[in-house]
Amino acid sequence: MKIHLINPNSTVGMTEAIARTARAHAGPGIEIMAVTAHGTPPSIEGYADEARAVPAMLDAIIAAEAQGAVAHVIACFDDPGLDAARAVAMGPVIGLCEAALIAAGRIAKRFSVVTTLPRAVPIIEDLGDRYGCGRALCAVHAADIPVLDLEFAPVQTLPLIARKIRQSVEEDRAEAVVLGCAGMSAHLEQLGRDAGVPVIDGVGFAIRMAAGLAATGLLTSKAGAYALPRVKQAAEAPPRLAPLTR
Repeated sequence: MKIHLINPNSTVGMTEAIARTARAHAGPGIEIMAVTAHGTPPSIEGYADEARAVPAMLDAIIAAEAQGAVAHVIACFDDPGLDAARAVAMGPVIGLCEAALIAAGRIAKRFSVVTTLPRAVPIIEDLGDRYGCGRALCAVHAADIPVLDLEFAPVQTLPLIARKIRQSVEEDRAEAVVLGCAGMSAHLEQLGRDAGVPVIDGVGFAIRMAAGLAATGLLTSKAGAYALPRVKQAAEAPPRLAPLTR
């Protein structure tokens, strides 16, 4: 079974780190096709980066299915283009935030998210509403670090994330903490060591969710919202209008 793991940003090192986590949790019979999107921002930090990343991500999903992928995982915690991805994919598509919040809600009554930059906070809060977290999602905290620092400056950044995890447990009374960035997945063991509560990375659970849906034969519905895009003929350019005169 081939599961397509798409990193919507263009940083190859981050793709490789996420892929190692995915393969460690994949289980027997699951092949991880890890792909880096091309021509996208080096990291996804906010709405504009998301929008720039989606077209290449959709192309990668279509190409992966042509190579035998039966399901997909979007390896970015903002779940960029998730609905659009489901519209072009035949197999199931799982978002990283979606998987992580579902996992947290199954093992804890209250949980918090620790992410990178403050601009990610409202995005994740909105996703929490979308996924029905309600009061279970206590808070979303930003460690105020650029995403790429997880790749290139972990010695400086990991203590800041660990501090926010402890803050979530102490101040939010969180019973579990979710790592709110795919780039944190490589550091799960270190970040969870002294937390005192489960620390959740969505990569492994997203892979298992995608594989489970595919194993039971479920495909993305093509009736209605996730119907395949219609083939359209380009319209002719409208005639130029004469300028308005007084």
